[in-house]
Amino acid sequence: MKITKEIKFGIIVVAAIGLFIWGASFLKGKDLFTKDLHFYGVYSRIEGLGVSNPVIINGFKVGRVEKIYFHPNMSGDLVVKFSVNADQFDIPNDTKARIASADILGSKAIDLMIGKSLSYAKNGDTLYSDVEASLTDEVNQQILPLKMKAEDLIQTVDSAIMVVSAIFNQQARNDLSASFGSIKRSLETFEMTAKRIDNLIAEEKDHFSAIFSNVESISNNLKNNNDNLTVAIKNINQVTDSIANSNLKQTINNAALAMESAAIVLKQIENGEGTVGALLNNDTLYTNLEAASRDLDKLFLDLRLNPERYVHFSIFGRKNKNKNKTEGPNGQ
Repeated sequence: MKITKEIKFGIIVVAAIGLFIWGASFLKGKDLFTKDLHFYGVYSRIEGLGVSNPVIINGFKVGRVEKIYFHPNMSGDLVVKFSVNADQFDIPNDTKARIASADILGSKAIDLMIGKSLSYAKNGDTLYSDVEASLTDEVNQQILPLKMKAEDLIQTVDSAIMVVSAIFNQQARNDLSASFGSIKRSLETFEMTAKRIDNLIAEEKDHFSAIFSNVESISNNLKNNNDNLTVAIKNINQVTDSIANSNLKQTINNAALAMESAAIVLKQIENGEGTVGALLNNDTLYTNLEAASRDLDKLFLDLRLNPERYVHFSIFGRKNKNKNKTEGPNGQ
């Protein structure tokens, strides 16, 4: 069978159209000869994600973004439709589709964070969505604590400046100058005192030497009499042991009892009980003794004035008593 030119031309045109369609799909990242699964993700923002951006797993491309549009509920959220090559990887249904940076230039991609579920997502399912923090957000998170610290530091510096300004007013400067002057005078006085001490030490050098010599002599004496001191300490220990071993407590108790008895006796005497109490508290004996003393004085006086009444001496015999009789002490 002879193929005409028209048939050849038609075959070439169809082949060219098919090659063009395949090339366009290839340039879009879509393989016409592989089976793809389509999934959806809902995002509040997409951070510059566009159609034909890759879908990756651990940095390996497994699909592409096919369509982006606003959610029909008019909330402002964005719906992203993307495809994944079903022949390369099974997607668990708890996988998270996160928008992340694909390279250092900031181009975006959907990074599938594979979950641990044993059930797999089906074609047309909506996966969990997430958005990776942008470089600006990361910088802001790092800079925010520094910013807060800087603000606190600035406030502290402002407060310190205000305090310093309040302190170093004219009165404070005058007081500070006076304080420095007082410190200077104190240092001068201390220096003069140090000089006086040096002079005193120089003048009393011999005296100090004698004192040190005496101290050394005392220490030598203690050293030489170490045995005697030991014996004395032993004797003191023996005395203290003897006191400790003696019935000191019983002796003290006996003394206390004796003192209590003496106190009782003195109390009885004070109350006039007993013979001694009667003698000390009754004035009759004193009165009688005083009267007896007066009579005894009169008797001695009469004995001195009229001794013949009491003693008679006669060589030639007794005389008439009535003739020489005189009145006695009582006028008789």
